Amino acid sequence: MRFCLMIEGQEGITWEQWLAIARACERLGVEALFTSDHYLSVMGARGRGSNDAWVLLSALAARTERLRLGTLVSPVTFRLPAVLAKAATTVDAISGGRVEIGLGAGWWEEEHRTHGFPFPPSAERLEMLEEQLEVVHGLLTQETFSFRGRHYALKRCELLPKAVQRPHPPIIVGGAGGPRIARLAARWADEFNTVGGTPAEVAERFSRVRDAVDRAGRDPSAFTTSFMTWVYVGDDDRGYRERVERARAMDPRAGTIDEFLADIERDCIVGTPERAAARLSEYAAAGVQRVMLNHSLFDDLDTIELLAERVFPLVEG
Repeated sequence: MRFCLMIEGQEGITWEQWLAIARACERLGVEALFTSDHYLSVMGARGRGSNDAWVLLSALAARTERLRLGTLVSPVTFRLPAVLAKAATTVDAISGGRVEIGLGAGWWEEEHRTHGFPFPPSAERLEMLEEQLEVVHGLLTQETFSFRGRHYALKRCELLPKAVQRPHPPIIVGGAGGPRIARLAARWADEFNTVGGTPAEVAERFSRVRDAVDRAGRDPSAFTTSFMTWVYVGDDDRGYRERVERARAMDPRAGTIDEFLADIERDCIVGTPERAAARLSEYAAAGVQRVMLNHSLFDDLDTIELLAERVFPLVEG
């Protein structure tokens, strides 16, 4: 299992905090740092600012040397595919070949309404995702690319310069592994990422996607299955409980402490280092090759150090 960190960039994180997180990840050997791609607090907290995900990644690319950087995930409704591809290749150039491109259909109507983004029905957004994956892949891999679909049309587009990474920066498709997402991931993506779920549920999603990869005739060893969930750990039970209390206080919709604990115990990485490592080992056995740990206490660098030094070394698989 390979270990990454995920940060919700729309919850009022400052540039100084982002830079401190990135430097801690790089120093401690975390493989990659991912950001969400939102413009509004997902927790519904008023007064919290957000960053543009791709502008932020370009800045982090210039201030890091080894850490991989990406979105998890960028909604197709926010950017035209050529704009997204250009942003990604720009970050790839600045970073020397460390960018990853996460793509999804988008889900949050309120965010679209408040910021003026069109929000078509789910079926139409999935059509947009299918076309956008083909366009982004084509722009990254072909010298010139033309396309005409229902939502996008390009004529002899040259996306130059090409990305540093060959054949292209990794493309990640997120979802629950339904038939359509499984087919799209198998055709265009290098990685399938799913959010939440028990090890058994995650294994079932991966099985559907792996079946689609086999049907597409692709090399299964070249395709990655990954999992994103939240992490709350402490040196001991008291330290864990203190972090849980802080995290709950950040979320206006969290409910009582007992409700919050019941929620995170189901499919998050929680508790002491030994307990967290045992749970991660269960996910590794379920087929999780990379884990993106969502760290909501973004001013708490000690958690990153605890994970790297006392949790990750204990994980089996």
